[in-house]
Amino acid sequence: MTALGTLDTSFSGTPPTYGFDADRAEEQRRHHDIMPYIDDSPASSPRLGSKSRGSRDTLSSGSLESSKSTELDAEKGLEMRKWVLSGILASEETYLGQLEALLLPMKPLKAAATTSQPVLTVTQIETIFFKVAELYEIHKEFYDGLLPRVQQWNHQQRVGDLFQRLANQLGLYRAFVDNYEVAVETAEKCSQANSQFAEISENLKVRSSKECKDHTVKMSLEALLYKPVDRVTRGTLVLHDLLKHTPPSHPDHPLLQDALRISQNFLSSINEEITPRRQSMTVKKGEHRQLLKDSFMVELVEGARKLRHVFLFTDLLLCAKLKKMTGGKSQQYDCKWYIPLADLAFQNVDESDSCPIPQVPDEDIDAMKIKISQIKNEIQREKKANKGGKLVERLRKKLCEQESLLLLTSPCMAFRVHNRNGKSYTFLISSDYERAEWREAIREQQKKRFKSFSLTSVELQMLTNSCVKLQTVHSIPLTINKEDDESPGLYGFLNVIVHSASGLKQSLNLYCTLEVDSFGYFVNKAKTRVYRDTTEPNWNEEFEIELEGSQTLRLLCYEKCYNKSKLNREDGENSDRIVAKSQIQLDPQALPGKDWQRTVVSMNGIEVKLSMKFTSREFSLKRMPSRKQTGVFGVKISTVTKRERSKVPYIVRQCVEEVERRGMEEVGIYRVSGVATDIQALKVAFDANDKDVSVMMSEMDVNAIAGTLKLYFRELPEPLFTDELYPSFAGGIALSDSVAKESCMLNLLLSLPEPNLVTFLFLLDHLKRVAENESVNKMSLHNLATVFGPTLLRPSEKDSKIPANPTLPISMGDSWSLEVMSQVQVLLYFLQLETIPTPDSKRQSILFSTEV
Repeated sequence: MTALGTLDTSFSGTPPTYGFDADRAEEQRRHHDIMPYIDDSPASSPRLGSKSRGSRDTLSSGSLESSKSTELDAEKGLEMRKWVLSGILASEETYLGQLEALLLPMKPLKAAATTSQPVLTVTQIETIFFKVAELYEIHKEFYDGLLPRVQQWNHQQRVGDLFQRLANQLGLYRAFVDNYEVAVETAEKCSQANSQFAEISENLKVRSSKECKDHTVKMSLEALLYKPVDRVTRGTLVLHDLLKHTPPSHPDHPLLQDALRISQNFLSSINEEITPRRQSMTVKKGEHRQLLKDSFMVELVEGARKLRHVFLFTDLLLCAKLKKMTGGKSQQYDCKWYIPLADLAFQNVDESDSCPIPQVPDEDIDAMKIKISQIKNEIQREKKANKGGKLVERLRKKLCEQESLLLLTSPCMAFRVHNRNGKSYTFLISSDYERAEWREAIREQQKKRFKSFSLTSVELQMLTNSCVKLQTVHSIPLTINKEDDESPGLYGFLNVIVHSASGLKQSLNLYCTLEVDSFGYFVNKAKTRVYRDTTEPNWNEEFEIELEGSQTLRLLCYEKCYNKSKLNREDGENSDRIVAKSQIQLDPQALPGKDWQRTVVSMNGIEVKLSMKFTSREFSLKRMPSRKQTGVFGVKISTVTKRERSKVPYIVRQCVEEVERRGMEEVGIYRVSGVATDIQALKVAFDANDKDVSVMMSEMDVNAIAGTLKLYFRELPEPLFTDELYPSFAGGIALSDSVAKESCMLNLLLSLPEPNLVTFLFLLDHLKRVAENESVNKMSLHNLATVFGPTLLRPSEKDSKIPANPTLPISMGDSWSLEVMSQVQVLLYFLQLETIPTPDSKRQSILFSTEV
């Protein structure tokens, strides 16, 4: 057990500097998921031993070259052994500085303890600083033994005995860890009771190194007390590294193996105790308060949205605010409120009494997404150009601000909790899935029948402070916090067939919904029909879902409640009950280029059979003309209107008529996917000019009618706004001068071929009428533009900025987002115009057409 810190693995032909940084070390380990040096070893640097390799190139091939190569590899390994030990030495020096900083106030505190005005009692001092002096002594002995051996280095130098001796003294760490929790609690109570000690414990000074004696950094007592605990969990890492670069023939090899065995055994036993300590804290009478769940959520406070970190413990729910970190201080929380689970209820709020949730306009949400995509593109360009890091840092800061704003403004689904002895609180989340998870976790704990209680201010402060160590969600869920090599998600279309469900214990009226994530929050994308009064629903319904950087598919099964009087009024926000839920990770490596993949989703004893197929973005751009010109799908709109002797294709008129007849109040009309099998049946009927198509439509779910209309426009061999004019539309919408923009956009619109223009004006009038029912169907002009924009406007394949290879880096996804958003903005512009004036006679000749 040694240098129990991680080491910087950079190498540029000279010895690296090994400074200990626990946070950076942990971040590197999470990123690589490997031990230091294993894959990033400086031994693999092309600069290391370049002279030797240069001379080796002159050797002839054969056994001599092989032998020489082996010798050089061994020599490089022994050279690396020196740098590993140099790193261990530097890490030990840092650790000794931290232990010294802990010991520094201990002597004056002990001296004051015997006076008439003690800061702490002797017992308190011994509890807080338990075994720190002894730990310092064994590491000082190790450091003093290692330093001269590294300074007088040769490849046969032995150090194994030092590591073996240190490993045999690990029992001290067990004693320290056993006392650690009590030490921290004692320090917290003493800080609350004594302002002088509070000042001391927040401003301990740690020297950087012996070479920089005047340079110190401030650390809190709590942070320093955690250093030995943190160090013990890293105990075997450097021994792995040292063994890797110690040849089996070296005298140190067996000694280091023995030290590693001792360290691993000790670490294994101590981890069993450390892990639960990190997840729980002791409360009165020896009971354990354990953290069960935590997450960042948006709280609605007097009409304003506030970002909170919410913690569910075994006996209470705590809502905290993350403090801004200044002056190098560690992360801290402010408690805003807490509710004992014994007093918590899910508030029933009737619509008439509930506080209205402030809605952020869709246009503002869209503007944030555009900015996020633009900034990501800029970051990628700067990285590829290898320009200075300062510009990238500024861009990352902007990205963080925009993503934080989007995270704060996008959720709009209420999750209300109520303190039976006090007030009520409202959180806003983006998904019924998350709301159900929180409800289930709280209800499960409430079954244990806790008694009501209240916390003193000291206890509440201790609990809030513990959240820093106990939290499982460490950062706000922004892409800025992701590693560069993490998947950007999938862009394109996901076809999902919901086949059937089994395992139900009783007959239910069951339906399923599908959610996918986009820009960090989830959106409901599809809903099956209700399968009534059965234990084995058999939907066999296919849905096509558009993905925008999506990584997760969520499946929720609901019991439909037809009798409103039997509703569980505790769940005031939702009329139907969630029976089961699960989520599936969308693997970018497994899905693209594959055929249908069948899977069984198990949840709460219920199994749902699904099939999925993904069509990547480059294929979604392809428009395949129909070989059968007698049909309507995949046939030029001018051909269809000429054959039908109409201004607007029959299929468009029929679908619009049916939607206006019974779909104007359908929630999510045009956004919620229709059943794919119904849509395909209608497609076949329209292509065959089936006289009974209107009867078929009247018997189908209205979402299938809406889906058929969208499919017709998507399968046109050329988009409605044409390949030729698309770049001009995209450029026109980007104009900043409103007068120039209006002139440009209207002239472009009237440049469309007549069948395209007339059909678009007909559709435009219909979509405006749909939006007039927004209060019921939840489809604003912006929502409709989001659905239809990418369908009516698409770049030609040769003009698309999207490369054909779906496995390229994230910048491609951001380009895709920007392109899609431009298409949405074009359609939204025309939807928001009250009229489309035109001075020329072309408009006059087609005015009657929208009444066809």
